[in-house]
Amino acid sequence: MDAFTAADARVADATLAASRALLGVVARSVVATLDVVSLPQFRVLVMLSSSGPTRMGAVAERMGVIPSTFSRFIDRMVAGGWVERAASPDSRREVLLELTSSGRRLVDDVTECRRADISAILSIMTPDQRTALQHALQAFADAAGEPQAADLLTLGL
Repeated sequence: MDAFTAADARVADATLAASRALLGVVARSVVATLDVVSLPQFRVLVMLSSSGPTRMGAVAERMGVIPSTFSRFIDRMVAGGWVERAASPDSRREVLLELTSSGRRLVDDVTECRRADISAILSIMTPDQRTALQHALQAFADAAGEPQAADLLTLGL
């Protein structure tokens, strides 16, 4: 394995600084949402947004909670109009959770807020810097691979 050089350290430090900037974007995008739903509730909305209708037991498992406790948690989300329960077409014993249009709109609003914040930051950069950033971030994402869903859910991503 190659030795970690001073140049490598500078790249790592720059990457850490960029990750803090991106975490700031994430935090700003979700602040207003937390007046409406809790962070764990938002995590469920994000999960359902990316996976579609999902068995309630599978969502509870991904959230790391006991199904009976999770059922009461979902009751509050259904009452708030964010998700709905439906019987599974495969098994009447299984309950599927699905985003409502209000739940979808909430996730989409947060995503659009993030996109707008990132666009504002990018507008300060030159076209050449944006192109270089695009290539560098794609290379970084390719090298890192897809993050685990559980890791992203911790931050409501």
